[in-house]
Amino acid sequence: MKILVVGGAGYIGSHMLKMLAGTGHRVVVLDNLSTGHRSAVRSAVFVEGDVAERARLDDLFAAHGFGAVMHFAAFSQVAESMRDPGRYYANNVAGTAALLDAMVRHRVNRLIFSSTAAVYGEPRYTPIGERHPREPVNPYGRSKWMIKQMIGDYERAHGLRYVSLRYFNAAGADPEGELGESHQPETHLIPLAMQVAAGRRSMLEVFGRDYPTEDGTCVRDYVHVEDLCRAHLLALEHLVDGGASGTFNLGNGSGFSVQQVIDAVERITGRQVRVVNRPRRPGDPACLVADARQARSALGWEPRHPQLDDIVRHAWQWERRSPAMQVA
Repeated sequence: MKILVVGGAGYIGSHMLKMLAGTGHRVVVLDNLSTGHRSAVRSAVFVEGDVAERARLDDLFAAHGFGAVMHFAAFSQVAESMRDPGRYYANNVAGTAALLDAMVRHRVNRLIFSSTAAVYGEPRYTPIGERHPREPVNPYGRSKWMIKQMIGDYERAHGLRYVSLRYFNAAGADPEGELGESHQPETHLIPLAMQVAAGRRSMLEVFGRDYPTEDGTCVRDYVHVEDLCRAHLLALEHLVDGGASGTFNLGNGSGFSVQQVIDAVERITGRQVRVVNRPRRPGDPACLVADARQARSALGWEPRHPQLDDIVRHAWQWERRSPAMQVA
């Protein structure tokens, strides 16, 4: 199948390209490179452009005859969304509306959408299942929840079929070391700890050691990026086989604390991670863990890298490369 991957130059999108190419799919990438890297696009046709550009979308759909779309293109920084909500609604919501309209015009009716656990807001209970109330507490989460409702409307009006995948904490890197995580600025715990271990950062800030958890630090559900990509591939197969539209959480179902992550980084790297303790950040829940049983049941998805040490080991393999060589 020929697939349009929107946002394919980013962290998860670039790993997805490698998996799609490895399974025989032909891929076209649309990315404006606002957060992605051109060098991360391998074994795919690359088109630089914005998802909101109607003329470019029409040209792409007319030229390639796509069988499906995978949509990774979104701004995703919570703090930034609080400072500049308009940027998030314009890019995430309006951009997706333009993409959906193009799919309708060109009669492409399969969509795999990259969503987030941020749609749930403050957890009322854990593990969090798909029926947990959707009460996002920031514009980023609200933009993703708006998109989900919008996609449902397009299904009812136009027969669009979709799978929406709600990630918890994407982590790790390509096990073969070709791709990894490289954001500017970096905000994710594992790469930040790696940078301290590698001497590229002086210290790691830990926000809160007084949570009601075993060691007092926050607990999160980390999912290996390759496992996330495999879920997208299974979701595509689900739609091709005539499966119903659906929404699925992606997580390992067990959490690791901030301190456990630091311990794993020190264990894998053999280096000390200097920590500076800070007060809690407003809105940080003590524990966020996924109930991903529906993805296992409906899609046949099973994480192959559920161990924290595997996630950290692959991330360290990537970190040890020269920063000039890091491409995703």
